[in-house]
Amino acid sequence: MPGSIVTSLHSFAVPFDRPEGRSNSDQGGLALRRFAGVLLALTWTMSVPAEETRISIGLIGQVSEVHVPLSALEPAIQDDGAEGARQGIRDNNTTGRFTGHNFEFVQIQVKADESPVAALRELAGQGIRLVLVDLPAADLLALADLPEAAESILFNIGAPDDALRVSECRENLLHTAPSRAMLADALAQYLAWKRWTRWFLVAGQSPEDQAFAAALKRAAKRFGAKIEVEKTWTFEAGARRTDSGHFNEKAAANLFTQVADYDILVVADESDVFGEYLNYRTFRPRPLGGTQGLTATAWSGVNEQWGGTQFQRRFHQETGRWMTPRDYAAWLAVRSIGEAVTRTDSHDPRRLRDYLLGPDFALAAFKGVPVSYRDWNGQLRQPILITSPRLLVSVSPQEGFLHEHSTLDTLGYDRPESRCKR
Repeated sequence: MPGSIVTSLHSFAVPFDRPEGRSNSDQGGLALRRFAGVLLALTWTMSVPAEETRISIGLIGQVSEVHVPLSALEPAIQDDGAEGARQGIRDNNTTGRFTGHNFEFVQIQVKADESPVAALRELAGQGIRLVLVDLPAADLLALADLPEAAESILFNIGAPDDALRVSECRENLLHTAPSRAMLADALAQYLAWKRWTRWFLVAGQSPEDQAFAAALKRAAKRFGAKIEVEKTWTFEAGARRTDSGHFNEKAAANLFTQVADYDILVVADESDVFGEYLNYRTFRPRPLGGTQGLTATAWSGVNEQWGGTQFQRRFHQETGRWMTPRDYAAWLAVRSIGEAVTRTDSHDPRRLRDYLLGPDFALAAFKGVPVSYRDWNGQLRQPILITSPRLLVSVSPQEGFLHEHSTLDTLGYDRPESRCKR
């Protein structure tokens, strides 16, 4: 590079002596043109890297039936997560053009009844060691334990299971998706700030609903709330779009919620099967929160702060829809890789992992403060949005909840509470 710069300077050198027969204005114009040529040569020479490094990032997901939203106003999303990864690739390559890094994206979808092991082995065979995983916890751990994954970094973008951060940690596994405990703690902090400390907890029957209910119980105990009443929802809503459907829902919700007084009904319905039916239909006029109503989430289309509007619009222009929490988790994983590659000038997984878990890593994430990874369990510490369906209500951690190292560590399992050590 230095040699080419010198050559360019000599080629476009501006003479100091005015040639005979030229006016000062002619000479000035010639000098300006030659000087512009010098700048152009320098810019071109310095912005084009001598050699480009290709970094491939994989995504292993599962083919499943498209979730039909409860409301016809919500789109049925078929590429949840993958589009967030693609946005991250585009953002990485914006910087990569100047640093000599070219990021590529490889996606593999496995059927629900198929093992994802072959998919990871296929990526490893292609030399792809940086892999996003959108699979249930059991499949995620099966991949992390493979010999082929020993020299890889797996990024969990979908599984919220607390066990992955407390007892089932892996050296090669990082989490950009928040845990259930983080979401529950974020909501509980806001409810404590509002002094809505008497809860009516309603959970569905699925294992996922019961797991989130357990996280809510833990959060209530941590932040001074009391669960006054706890019930399991068993009513089958039936055909809500029939002429009489709303009458059935109204009657069932009204009868179900005739309980002792409370400040807020907190619902655990991760599959979005029944929670929305409770809103505005309770026996007492009380707010609804949890998985429906007032929700805690890693990302929402309603976030317009800290550059969120520009970020949302860029994603919408590319995809025709708003970014989901799973998209955001995938974007965070890809951007984490991009930031680590830029800072270390390496794509070796071990070196990247050490940097990601080290004290120097910080990533701007459109949430007001940089995000970073917890070095004991690989969880990305991040603010959690508290939202209504149409507006951002608040952001946790809330003021007044302190921590000796980072207030972000008031959300989820802290170091002393986790059995994971790295």
